[in-house]
Amino acid sequence: MGLSGRCLILARSKKNYSPEFREEAVKLVIETSRPIAQVARELGINAGTLTNWVGAYRREHAGDDPPLSTSERVRLRETERELRELKQKVAFLEKVAAYFAADPR
Repeated sequence: MGLSGRCLILARSKKNYSPEFREEAVKLVIETSRPIAQVARELGINAGTLTNWVGAYRREHAGDDPPLSTSERVRLRETERELRELKQKVAFLEKVAAYFAADPR
């Protein structure tokens, strides 16, 4: 048995992952800002493979706005809630002002 037999033993089979799996794995890295190695371990895939997927995603979406971090999402929700409340207060004050402007004393 020569070297060719030994190469066959060392060769690993290539795993094929669905596009959906790849997309979810990349989202775990990008949206949660967790290390690639940690996410790869959790998913049972090679860190180099996940690095390649994340790199491809970043190249494809280079012009896009970066996704919001968790703290930015929380701050956005709080700001949207505050805006809704302020709009309700303004609408109420406009009605009160219209009432007093129309009231002939």
